[in-house]
Amino acid sequence: MLKQITKFMLATAIAALGTSCSGGDKEKEVTVLQFNIWQEGTVIGNGFDAIADEIARLDPDFVTLSEVRNYHETRFCDRIVKALADRGKEYHSFYSYDSGLLSRYPLTDSATIFPHEGDHGTVYRLNTEIDGRKFAVYTGHLDYQNDTYYEVRGYDGNSWRRMDAPLTDVDTILARNALSLRDEAIDSFITDAANQLRDGAIVIFGGDFNEPSWMDWTEATRDSADHHGVVIDWPCTRRLHDEGFTDAYRAVNPDPVAYPGYTYPTYNDSVPCEKITWTPEADERERIDYIFYHPAGGAVTATEAFIVGPTDCVAYSKRVPHTASDSILAPIAVWPTDHKAVFVRLRYR
Repeated sequence: MLKQITKFMLATAIAALGTSCSGGDKEKEVTVLQFNIWQEGTVIGNGFDAIADEIARLDPDFVTLSEVRNYHETRFCDRIVKALADRGKEYHSFYSYDSGLLSRYPLTDSATIFPHEGDHGTVYRLNTEIDGRKFAVYTGHLDYQNDTYYEVRGYDGNSWRRMDAPLTDVDTILARNALSLRDEAIDSFITDAANQLRDGAIVIFGGDFNEPSWMDWTEATRDSADHHGVVIDWPCTRRLHDEGFTDAYRAVNPDPVAYPGYTYPTYNDSVPCEKITWTPEADERERIDYIFYHPAGGAVTATEAFIVGPTDCVAYSKRVPHTASDSILAPIAVWPTDHKAVFVRLRYR
């Protein structure tokens, strides 16, 4: 059965955050929120305030943002930092476009790892220290083009027009998928992260990858969510796994049948379902928002992972009840996006 997080559970979790990273005999923990904000919350009425309200409620140590647009020559990260300050929360950031980062701790450095060019995605990094421990936190919003998992559902991965039939040949799927720049963005992250790891930093990477996980397209799930029998090693998440990175949600919830962790498309009662879906006659439910970390020989582990947003999803242009076992924290009020967010707690030494 679905495990809906209660207000009491949330209050307990947030109270626990107050003990994080405080030194002494207390456990050292950090929390991370991956949040696709759907064009800065502009699609939903009062969406910007809803983004700030949700971040302030959860009070994560780090926030990785997708769909930062800096509309009308504004700087979104500056605006959200101010909005959070108005809510009594201190965060730090820097200028970015397409994806963004927030930190409760002052920055020691920031960098563009995969620059925005032709809307093929971005990766950025911030550096900070907590009680003398170095952290390198990355955000990524990867290329949405040549989005081949849609072609398995029978929709072109660039135009999203209906195809004559679903694409189910794995070699062809992978070849077409490789036309995107998602793998290049991941390569850039891995190269930069290796330097940060050598420098002793804890490395965390959150983002909307616009690509499924190899851990979710298995024999056990081949007949779910219009996978059409396809079992495939999706390359971005597989590459991260092979390079030693851990998918926090799957570390806590290893069974993709019981815990599919769908983050897109989420039901949102502020907009019609047909405005959310890209596959009006198919089921595109997918986990495409992730938080990865490097375990650093057991020094970092995920202890909690849950979804934030409306409980239900969208499939076949309709509201679909979510009946799996994922823990889902409902919104305060207005939900500003077509994605669910991901919240994880990491313990480190």
